Amino acid sequence: MKKTIFIFVALLSVLGFNACSEDDDFTFVAKPSVEGVAFENTFLESYPLNAANGDNLAERFVWNKADFGAPTPVKYELQASTTESFEGIEVVASDLTVNNYGVTVKYLLTLAAQAGLDNDPDTEAPNTGSLYFRVRAYVGDAAAKTSEQFSSIIALPVVLTEASEDGGVELKPQMFLVGDVTAAGWDPNNTNTPLFRDGENDLVFNFTGRFAGSADTEGFKIIEVLGEWQPQWGLDAGLLSNSEILGADPSAFPVSADGYYSLSINQEDMSFTFEAYDASAAPTYGTIGLIGDATAGGWDADQDLTPTAFDPHIWVIEGIELTEGEIKFRAEDAWDISWGASTPLSGQGFNDGDPNIPVTAGTYNIWFNDLDGRYILIPQQQ
Repeated sequence: MKKTIFIFVALLSVLGFNACSEDDDFTFVAKPSVEGVAFENTFLESYPLNAANGDNLAERFVWNKADFGAPTPVKYELQASTTESFEGIEVVASDLTVNNYGVTVKYLLTLAAQAGLDNDPDTEAPNTGSLYFRVRAYVGDAAAKTSEQFSSIIALPVVLTEASEDGGVELKPQMFLVGDVTAAGWDPNNTNTPLFRDGENDLVFNFTGRFAGSADTEGFKIIEVLGEWQPQWGLDAGLLSNSEILGADPSAFPVSADGYYSLSINQEDMSFTFEAYDASAAPTYGTIGLIGDATAGGWDADQDLTPTAFDPHIWVIEGIELTEGEIKFRAEDAWDISWGASTPLSGQGFNDGDPNIPVTAGTYNIWFNDLDGRYILIPQQQ
């Protein structure tokens, strides 16, 4: 009997070993995605390109997620060309694990130059034309030529605009807060507090201030144009996203408690941070004024900003007319505490011998944050 049991166990071991060996030999074969890969965003009829707005986001390409039927990550490559036949391929970005990528005005201008376009009226080169894009989905190494699929080629009609003789005010991207934890509530056109655009990178925004969160509030979102819900920024499964990427509205940033927080948004790499901020030791000023030869009072009289009722550290003045010149912000009508910077339209001062802020003539809504010295001038249409 013992001998019979031993033979039976040995037989099971051999069968098990063979089964494991067969499992080890099993391989997945990546097959082309049945649905393929295709762009999902809606493109504009024309893309005006101005070098003054080079850091602005010209377009964010969004495509569907491809499925090659193998347990391996699918990667994407955005490609561009100056010809519809894609005779010359330029890789815009490779090894992407997300299904979107943004390109700037500066990049399109570079590609347009390669296509023989310019905005010089004294040359025979045209200032209008098309640039071509497609997306490649693949598994494995980017250089491999197997297990890959391409989207249809789309054409972006571009117009290289001529710079105005007087220079004009640059058009910069904006971001505004909206939500039941913000000063504006869920009204997208209620003097919504802007995020402060970085002075060096137009795709980075910061805001430090109060958010009136609680267990009963939904939170906040971000809009780009006052009075318009689209494009709309928020979260998707905890990650930064927007309505153009999702094809639907994102969820709100939750805020569980009323307090001060520091928010940073990077539109380029789609990252964000949102952290508690200790404002308990921050001074509360009686006045914050705008002064300089670009103002009606010159360097002799301040143009007072108004603190918001929601947050005494956020100041605003609307519809102020400025001439060509320079400005600074200062507290209590004195030079003991003042802020300036070398970057026009937006930046950050440190009350440490800061330079004057250069200004182009125009009408502006101006916001200032005395917690971190950030400012933003938002041009108003006449």
